Amino acid sequence: MMKFDLHLHTSRYSPDSVTDPFDLLRSARAAGLDGVVLTEHDCLWPEDELAELRAAAPDLIVLAGMEVTGRGGDVLVYGVTDPNPLPKGIAWPELCREVRRQGGVAVAAHPNRWNQPFEQLIRAPGAELDGIEVMSNNMEPELRARAAALLTKYPHFAQLGNSDSHAPETVGCCCTEFDAEIRTLADLVAAIRGKKGTARVNSSAR
Repeated sequence: MMKFDLHLHTSRYSPDSVTDPFDLLRSARAAGLDGVVLTEHDCLWPEDELAELRAAAPDLIVLAGMEVTGRGGDVLVYGVTDPNPLPKGIAWPELCREVRRQGGVAVAAHPNRWNQPFEQLIRAPGAELDGIEVMSNNMEPELRARAAALLTKYPHFAQLGNSDSHAPETVGCCCTEFDAEIRTLADLVAAIRGKKGTARVNSSAR
């Protein structure tokens, strides 16, 4: 089993975060995580800067995706290399098609939050998400219950548990345990497509 937090923000690229990237690595270690995926708002970390983080924490898998501010709600995308065709405000069908074209996966962040009409959004032709976030620091018990019900109604969805952290103390509070070896973005994409993950509240987090 490998334990990942796949929804994290830092002060370097997300203005609403107070977490220094290197503090995030320390918090991830303290939470017993095997890996982290940085998902800044509408921004993809450059590979050379990721290399600095990996050098500082060789015991952690450090990857990057994005949280795209889609029309209707936020979508976590993993496995993309070119953020330019995924602008802020993109419609979900267009987003899903582009993510697939790049070989990635798309996962709804905190579904139904802020009265989002989630099921209406996924009925649009082409809005073919690969999974949903079923728990995070920013999902109240009612939202978590509604997300769990979505997994029953839409069994093709992969489930993710993440912190959606914007401060060091919440890193890893929820996580996804993968029954798979994950070292690269390709491994992560395959594990999400294969529904190899289980969302957990992380008892090891502070």
